[in-house]
Amino acid sequence: MLKSEANPFQLLGLRPWLVKQLRKLDFLANATSTGLKEATPIQRNCIPAILEGKDCIGAAKTGSGKTFAFALPILQKLSEEPVSHFALVLTPTHELAYQISEQFLVAGQPMGVKVCVVSGGTDQIIEAQKLMQRPHIVVAMPGRLADHLTGCDTFSFDNLKFLVVDEADRMLNGDFDESLAIIENSLPKARQNLYFSATMKDFIKESSIFPIRKECFEWSQESQVATVETLDQRYLLCANYDRDMVLVEALRKYREENETANVMIFTNTKKQVRTLIATDVAARGLDIPSVQLVMNHHLPRTPKEYIHRVGRTARAGRKGIAISIFRFPRDLELLGQIENAINTKLTEHPIDQRMVERIFMQVNVTRRESEIQLDNNDFNERAQNYRRKQWIVEGKDPDEMENLYKKQQKDKIRELKRQRKERLKFTKSKESSKLMEDERFKVIDAEKFQSGKKKSKSKLDEKSASEVKKPKRIDKRFQLSSSKNDNNKIASVKVKNSK
Repeated sequence: MLKSEANPFQLLGLRPWLVKQLRKLDFLANATSTGLKEATPIQRNCIPAILEGKDCIGAAKTGSGKTFAFALPILQKLSEEPVSHFALVLTPTHELAYQISEQFLVAGQPMGVKVCVVSGGTDQIIEAQKLMQRPHIVVAMPGRLADHLTGCDTFSFDNLKFLVVDEADRMLNGDFDESLAIIENSLPKARQNLYFSATMKDFIKESSIFPIRKECFEWSQESQVATVETLDQRYLLCANYDRDMVLVEALRKYREENETANVMIFTNTKKQVRTLIATDVAARGLDIPSVQLVMNHHLPRTPKEYIHRVGRTARAGRKGIAISIFRFPRDLELLGQIENAINTKLTEHPIDQRMVERIFMQVNVTRRESEIQLDNNDFNERAQNYRRKQWIVEGKDPDEMENLYKKQQKDKIRELKRQRKERLKFTKSKESSKLMEDERFKVIDAEKFQSGKKKSKSKLDEKSASEVKKPKRIDKRFQLSSSKNDNNKIASVKVKNSK
């Protein structure tokens, strides 16, 4: 019999028990339907260095298998010295914390690894009890872990051998410094520090809170394009008033051809209902293998957030589509920044503009009804109560924090207005003119998207209102065609025919 080829993970120095477990994993991290077969570049480069005891800084695209790049060598070292609080993983979001803990659990299942998540959202006493139960791995958000360290002495990190800072570019940018300083004072100095991120930043290595050895191993995925090759990136043009209609029509058309596909829609506001809709909170860390389409209802304000958003699809070698809706020409500046950052140009996504016009009334009415329903459900009051509850749990004065929150909201609105003015200036600038000369936009009738078109919108609104008041005169064009599944109808307007 021919000797079977060595497993790629075994060649990296991982033990047979861990390699065997990796073969069993399906649809996790970089898994295919037959399990983990090939190590990704960041895994091939970082795993041997970590096993050799080196500090490590690793940077690679979203969906490239960063979690297993540090989880696998930590589990192997833990199997050689199974002590409590062996490794601490710090991460900025709840979603990432639970995703990381899941990957530790499934890979370390043969050795019975115990993982504790400390991220808030649950009773702090319950979390404290879990920390006392001697977990091997602690995955935590900095703020909540700092609260535990300052509030009780029922556990310690004296046995700690590994500190992992995930999403290091975000964790070490200054926002978490107060909590990180508390955590650093509770950790032993003799340990391995592992920093992982989607982008390589100089300040990661120069962090004054978590010092890293000068001879640390550094690896960054070299690529001129910041998004994966299997991602099909497209754009849709819209005027300032028909963004929702463009979204609905694009989604309807996609559903016709992909009935069972999973879709994520990113927007810049939380006050929405219906499909799976998320803000940038979900742009990092969610590893949902079967997302086929990501839609940006609003263009993200920074190229980095765009990269994280579209990284929710086309993961682990799979194909995916990202469609971004932007106002023409107002959002050209944002589009230009994104395309410069990812070093590739988006292509236009075709939709039937006549259908957009036909569903204008239905979408408008449905959106307004939904907004009224949300207001009737005391959306803002419930959001405020949730904020105050969180502040009380964190030991903060809710009245003081509410005033600070309102001030921050005013500042945010002021900043958005400033950015809007800057974008309006940009539309008249040389750089904007240069983008307008792009082959993709030369044939576009720019006047159709200008502010003067608002008059047409007003007329459409007046027409919509009159048709709602006079049901007999509703044009048949505005009746939504029936779909195969009534539950999938995007919007409908029920009108009683008067006799």
